[in-house]
Amino acid sequence: MIDMRWRQLYRLKRAHLPAIRALTLNSFLFAGTTSLFAQVGASGTSPQNTGVSPSESDEQRREEQLRQEKKQRVLGILPEFNVSRVGDAVPLTPKQKFGLAFKTLTDPGTFFFAGVVSGIAQAQNSFPGYGQGAEGYAKRFGATYLDSFDGAMIGNAMLPSILHQDPRYFRKGKGHFATRFGYAVLSTFRCRGDNRHWQPSYSNLLGNFAAGALSNLYYPESQRGLVSTYQRAIVVSAQGAIGASISEFWPDIAQHLRKHKH
Repeated sequence: MIDMRWRQLYRLKRAHLPAIRALTLNSFLFAGTTSLFAQVGASGTSPQNTGVSPSESDEQRREEQLRQEKKQRVLGILPEFNVSRVGDAVPLTPKQKFGLAFKTLTDPGTFFFAGVVSGIAQAQNSFPGYGQGAEGYAKRFGATYLDSFDGAMIGNAMLPSILHQDPRYFRKGKGHFATRFGYAVLSTFRCRGDNRHWQPSYSNLLGNFAAGALSNLYYPESQRGLVSTYQRAIVVSAQGAIGASISEFWPDIAQHLRKHKH
């Protein structure tokens, strides 16, 4: 009885063997095709499947842009690290804001500029309370550098990190002279936020007044007080507008000089 059933099963298998083979082949083909389409979809050029997250891409762009900024100088001497010539520059992290300010403050060009300004001040006998001679020059140099230090650390690092503002000047680079000059002067009162929208430059304005207030600790007694603090803040803001104008037009001037030299 069992032998007869095995024979019937064997005959049934032989009768349906072509259909079973066809079904098995179709199953393999379907599975292979599905796998192929899955691989093609995974290796496409869609931004979601590049294997690089948007945050990683932004970090790479940010580092590259910072490397370029740290090469910028006026006359090959004065650092211009806080100037961006990229319109859609990636916002800086708080660590990078402090790092950029510190690099500017420790650059030899910054010390050179402070030395020149101090020499002019001594020649004009500015701040007579400092006196003359080597001691007077040293005091003027220290005060000039501390002004730069206070302004950079407060207005370009600390407050921008707290208020989420970008401390850099974003060069316009095109348009009429009057338009670009007005744009540069306006940067004293306007800045770009970390959200890439323009907003009042609270960091710069508050930083200038804070630096002016701190200068009462080391300026001569005759140059201390509320009025002197206000005056120094106004002067520093005006100097910032002049510096922004130089940053706006210096690449054009440098290019003109290179052409003239050739």
